[in-house]
Amino acid sequence: MHGFLYRDITFSYRRKGQGELAVLEGLTWHVPTGVTALLGINGAGKSTLLSLGATALMPRSGKVTLNELDSRDQQTQFRARVAWMPQQYRAVPGLTVREQVAYSGWLKGMSRDDSWRGASEALARVALRDLADRPASELSGGQQRRVGLASALVHDAEVLLLDEPTSGLDPEQRAMFRELLVNIGADRTVVVSTHDTGEITTAYQHVAVLHAGNIAFDGALQAFAARAPAGSERPIESAFLALIAGGK
Repeated sequence: MHGFLYRDITFSYRRKGQGELAVLEGLTWHVPTGVTALLGINGAGKSTLLSLGATALMPRSGKVTLNELDSRDQQTQFRARVAWMPQQYRAVPGLTVREQVAYSGWLKGMSRDDSWRGASEALARVALRDLADRPASELSGGQQRRVGLASALVHDAEVLLLDEPTSGLDPEQRAMFRELLVNIGADRTVVVSTHDTGEITTAYQHVAVLHAGNIAFDGALQAFAARAPAGSERPIESAFLALIAGGK
């Protein structure tokens, strides 16, 4: 099957003196093209799932593939086509904003010239070009989140995995992010994890819900909202609460 695919993924964390904590159990998910909101309560495993997709973690069993590429056997090529913005994004000491974004591109296999040029373009997309020469460590938390987003955009990946990207952003920055989602999701796969149903707008075409170690729902935004009880003022929230309550 072509596209971005989690196939029969099992993953658990080893806890010292407490055995293993199972997080994902036989999860299979064919992620669609476009922008998908990955919903789940805190602790559901959303960050783990995205980390597996970015090869920051490896599954105990199963595999992640992108078209013909296997994340385990062809890791370098796979990583060059997948971008990841982790939930905790930190500035590299001593680097300017542009240098940090360019460094991310270089790590993905871009040439020095291409990564430098791509950094300027990515910073423009997140409205940070005016701060390109500022030390990255001096930026506010919200600005550093935008540097993280630029770092994910710099090498024009086919798949973007964004873990709680709007955390720390003010309302204006969140609106800018939603507009950016519409633009970048037109011809690639974008997954945005969140536990906040209020973040889900028409910038998203799809919704997936991670619950009890597996994908409990995967479908169009409209189909998910339609699961809410009639008359719900917040249909996304109502549908989400009903789904996880029914899955307990």
